[in-house]
Amino acid sequence: MCVAKRMDDLPETRMRRDKLLLLNEPWAISAVLTALALVWTLISFILVTDAMYRWVSLAVAASLIAAAAVLYVRRLPQGNIRKFHTPIVESLLRSEAVSLAVLDLNGKVVEMNEASSRMLGYQRSDTAGRAVMRMIDPGSRVLLQESLEKALNGETSQSNISMTHRSGFPLELQVVCTPLLRDDEVIGTLLISQDLSDRKRNVERIRYMAYYDDMTGLPNRTLFQMKLTESLSRAKEDERMIGICYLDLDRFKLVNASFGREFGDMLLMQVAERLNRNLGEFDYAARMEGDEFALLLGSVNSPEHLLELSRQILKSIEEPYELKGFPVHITASIGLVTNSNEQDDGYALFKKADMALVKAKESGKNDCLLYSDSWSNSSFERLKLQHEMYRAIQREEFVLHYQPQYDLLEGRIVGIEALVRWKHPVRGLLSPGVFIPLAEESGMIVQIGDWVLKEACRQNKAWQDAGLPKVPVSVNLSIRQFLQHDLTSKIADVLEETGLEPRYLDLEITESMTIDVGHVSRCLLAITDLGVGISVDDFGTGYSSFHYLKNFPIDRLKIDRSFVRDIQQDPSDAEIVAAIIAMAHNLNIQVIAEGVETEEQMEFLRRHQCDEMQGYYWSPPVSSDKIESMLKAG
Repeated sequence: MCVAKRMDDLPETRMRRDKLLLLNEPWAISAVLTALALVWTLISFILVTDAMYRWVSLAVAASLIAAAAVLYVRRLPQGNIRKFHTPIVESLLRSEAVSLAVLDLNGKVVEMNEASSRMLGYQRSDTAGRAVMRMIDPGSRVLLQESLEKALNGETSQSNISMTHRSGFPLELQVVCTPLLRDDEVIGTLLISQDLSDRKRNVERIRYMAYYDDMTGLPNRTLFQMKLTESLSRAKEDERMIGICYLDLDRFKLVNASFGREFGDMLLMQVAERLNRNLGEFDYAARMEGDEFALLLGSVNSPEHLLELSRQILKSIEEPYELKGFPVHITASIGLVTNSNEQDDGYALFKKADMALVKAKESGKNDCLLYSDSWSNSSFERLKLQHEMYRAIQREEFVLHYQPQYDLLEGRIVGIEALVRWKHPVRGLLSPGVFIPLAEESGMIVQIGDWVLKEACRQNKAWQDAGLPKVPVSVNLSIRQFLQHDLTSKIADVLEETGLEPRYLDLEITESMTIDVGHVSRCLLAITDLGVGISVDDFGTGYSSFHYLKNFPIDRLKIDRSFVRDIQQDPSDAEIVAAIIAMAHNLNIQVIAEGVETEEQMEFLRRHQCDEMQGYYWSPPVSSDKIESMLKAG
């Protein structure tokens, strides 16, 4: 053996061995084959004369060249891959894209890449030599152990396991266990992991966005319809009554216009909280869209019980809210329906609740109304009426009636209120209650209001030019008109065009318009600078506040007819009316009572020194010709 070893060390021996090893290289074999092909081709052309045999020889040479080329090409990728082995491993260990961990045959961590380290919250050095089972939740250890055993037997398997992040929060991982081979022998296990926690959170987030309102946290329309369908099925089986409340906030657009959408959203969140506050075990609240909400009441005894529950909801909503330090009162209208008709599915019931809501808003808002089968398709009727109203503006079908206002001491006419009527070509003369709510909703109230203002000023100027007593004409402003930034310039243009002196025009606003103190103050000051008077209509029914009575340039308060109507029967109404008169006089504001229909009401107002009155007792609204006769009579 020593002799053999010494022979191996001889230079000649080493050279012969190196030459033999060199000949085993693919490129060397390829070179030999190429040389052989060239020699064969040369011999074929010199020694072979037959054409057929010469082509056979060339084919053999071509085969040798092809074999040489294949061997040479196969040599290149093997060499390249061998050069990239180490960089690939290093890159995977640094990678944060795929989580990898290498375990030995005993299930201990040999190496972990940066992605695994970040996912689990451990440093790579902390996990080296640590049994992987210690990091796995007890409930998943058996499953992972089975996967590891399969890997040691040469099989690849996949499983979902639970473990805990180093900081304590749970993780759910999808783990692929694959055998780690060297010379066809398993030397360990490679774990390829994917965090399912983020995916599950994303799926849950997508589900939440699909079924819940992101702002209020309430279920949305889709989930409400699903719950309604389920509740209807259970109620039918149990022969139980359920109720649906479809709720819409009154004049919510005014809040958005006054405070901005951010504060409007805050108000909606407070409303949502109040609706959720007193829900029973079988009740359900949802935000449908905008300022519309729906409630599913699963424990209703009767339609009357549903009405009682709805009135409680209205009371909770009426409690004051605070926005920008300013107390805001808001009301709502509710449409109600029960599952009394077994043929109705969820969509049919909800449509009926919507119809009841429309009726409630048309009836004056701030009320709840139960659906009646006697109603027609009000949605179609509203759409038809809206189209007819649009044509009425173009065809000038609107007319003004006028109701005189009287001095309570002297009994003479001291003012006239202009009231719009619609001379419908088919339905006849329509009162404002039929079309004004729809006009406000659709925005056509601005065009109608502009026409009323211009026509009232023109008519008053015509009466004055005819030598009749000069009295101011009162015109109601809608909320949409009042929020226009060019309102003052519009009024000035109308006065200039008609030639009416500003002191003979009185504009009536409602208390709800005073919610935006800054805009109201600027607008009213600009209007009064023109010389136009300002009255507050329906006083006592809206956002009553001493602040605006003291700081806004208001000339008159109009006591709402709801207080005047019952002053003889209800002591509380009588006290309220008396208090309003006294308070206004102390602030140097005149008072006019509307809706006076009896002599007793007139005498009560006179005793409490109310300045003026308006109502059917002395005159209903009449045409311009009739007013002309009344003015002539004095």
